[in-house]
Amino acid sequence: METVNKKILLVEDDPNFGSILRDYLSMNDFDVVLAKNGMEGFEKFKKENFDICILDVMMPYKDGFTLAKEIREKDEHIPIVFLTAKTMKEDVLKGYKAGADDYLNKPFDSEVLLMKLKAILQRKSSAITTDSNQFEFVIGEFHLNSKLRFLTFQDQEPIKLSPKENELLRLLAIYENDLMPRELALTKIWRDDNYFTSRSMDVYIAKLRKYLKLDPNVSILNIHGEGFRLVVKKEE
Repeated sequence: METVNKKILLVEDDPNFGSILRDYLSMNDFDVVLAKNGMEGFEKFKKENFDICILDVMMPYKDGFTLAKEIREKDEHIPIVFLTAKTMKEDVLKGYKAGADDYLNKPFDSEVLLMKLKAILQRKSSAITTDSNQFEFVIGEFHLNSKLRFLTFQDQEPIKLSPKENELLRLLAIYENDLMPRELALTKIWRDDNYFTSRSMDVYIAKLRKYLKLDPNVSILNIHGEGFRLVVKKEE
């Protein structure tokens, strides 16, 4: 999954560890805001929009559990990952009860953290897509009615899309100008992620490109190894 522009609130009271972790995540294309304690973390959370929070548990002024509770009161859906030096089962359970999506004990492998973050953000994207009830979309000069499976260009006769063409274009429209992860489309539409379903999806992408070429401001880009982007250029 693409991590570019995904914004992390990192709250860690150890200045050396916090700086190292921030730099590592930044190198992996995350936008990271670092706070040195729970109070500062909550102030930063209130002022900006974040995609995920990484919270140290043991901090002065306000611990990670308290901060998580306050964050959850503001945004019940934002993913939270706890970092802690404690390995007591009771503390881990307390973390999950406080709303943790995941829990890492220090010291940890930074690559494991990276994979966990990507997995959590992928699940969040899937949940947003699943929960979306939107079925009408304006795509440049096109109108998509995904209930009727009609794709209409300006005042022309509508094109009747096949079920898979329709589902794929709807997913692309939900992610308009953003990355639609390849794995997400394969698991949601084809219910499987393997070589053959992947090649099948490429065929449907080619079909959609043929329909959409009527509008020069609309295109589907292949993001190598990641997925696709439905790009809609706004006219000057």
